[in-house]
Amino acid sequence: MSAFDLIIIGAGPAGMSAAATAAQDGLRVLLLDEQPRTGGQIYRNVGENHARRLWLGKEYASGMRFVDALDRPNITTQFGATVWRLEKGPRVVWSQEGVSHVTSAPHVLLAGGAQERPMPFPGWTLPGVMSAGAAQILMKTAGMLPKDALLAGSGPLLYLIAAQMVDAGCPPKALVETQTPRMMLNAVPHLPRALFALPTLAKGLGLIAKIRAAGVRRFVNAAHFEAQTEDNGAIAFSFTHKGQRKTLATQLLLIHQGVIPSTHMSRSAGITHAWNKAQTAFQPVTDIWGNTDVAGLHVAGDGAGIGGAETAAASGEIAALDILHRAGRISADTRTQRAAEARGELFRSRAIRPFLDAAYAPPADCLSPPDETILCRCEEKTAGDIRQSISQGASGQRQIKTSLRIGMGPCQGRMCDATVRAILCASTAKGAAQVPAPRARTPIKPVTLGELAALAPHQKETA
Repeated sequence: MSAFDLIIIGAGPAGMSAAATAAQDGLRVLLLDEQPRTGGQIYRNVGENHARRLWLGKEYASGMRFVDALDRPNITTQFGATVWRLEKGPRVVWSQEGVSHVTSAPHVLLAGGAQERPMPFPGWTLPGVMSAGAAQILMKTAGMLPKDALLAGSGPLLYLIAAQMVDAGCPPKALVETQTPRMMLNAVPHLPRALFALPTLAKGLGLIAKIRAAGVRRFVNAAHFEAQTEDNGAIAFSFTHKGQRKTLATQLLLIHQGVIPSTHMSRSAGITHAWNKAQTAFQPVTDIWGNTDVAGLHVAGDGAGIGGAETAAASGEIAALDILHRAGRISADTRTQRAAEARGELFRSRAIRPFLDAAYAPPADCLSPPDETILCRCEEKTAGDIRQSISQGASGQRQIKTSLRIGMGPCQGRMCDATVRAILCASTAKGAAQVPAPRARTPIKPVTLGELAALAPHQKETA
């Protein structure tokens, strides 16, 4: 008999909310996360950042309510735990400090969240160029502030980080944004629905107002990014704006082009995925309770479709209620009644998403960059290499992977899959939905041979 009724993978808002809900009704929960503490990306290190909460914002500090709710005797947390295989049963294979473990439970909830969309352009691999999300991690975990940095790309996170930098006393030198007037026009029909999420809309406008009040320059409708290293070590960042080529110098270039669901784990588990045209990404197919077509597996949070922290928390609670019902702890009617408030929150928090998806859509030169752009950092393959492979007969991502090894490095395609698919679609006149999601194979995270060898058939399950 398993020591746990539910294994939750990911301790962000979805995972924490689900763990608290399930444990409240007596389920024995194992919560696994790769990070040293709870919080996920949005609430990373929130329990330790008392002094930094002032410039990280009230919403960041509000994550403490999820952390505090985990203080229950039937929730077991394991941090620094890397999940690298999901098996039927379901069984979860994970490693911690170089030692592998196998743990089973009747139910597993995947709450792995999102990842930043790859934003390739010539020079994006240079020293001094990093993702805005990575810079925010350093802000939250080490208090390291990105001084005199340029922010480039688009999306709400770009404004949030810029506002946090302003509050921390190190405003960005400039924002170079890729959203176009056409994107904004496409977003207008979604504005009435977005009004259901008026507080979120007001927050975004407040962030933009704060950035403007700080005197931060904004270059909107910018395109054709390129970065080069100057003789003094600085980065020369060039882009086209209002028909002119502009160049700004900086020591630190932070790039961001929105986020997409992190699907390596759900794809490796065999869950069916569908193309989300609005978000330009694949996501697992679930029912209204987060249940999937693989027995025992649920998905919640941004890993099931981008929605944000409040959406993730609500979906985690809803999934946990469904698991409680399937475990025989509550009736179907009780599940539905208790989910009503979370469903209301889910509707409100999702109401703004179509507007944001249209207003901050990834631009064409991000999805299909110039030939000289390195796409696969691990194998140093360029966009031109991809196009040449297609011209020589590669008709899918598997063939491209076989011929170029693209996606076979340590990141396992996380930094290149999305762009390879976009180039494949542009080069073959296929719709994105016609190109299936690439397979994700075990191990879904790099592990040592020692960790693999430790998983002998006779090994007993551990917690």
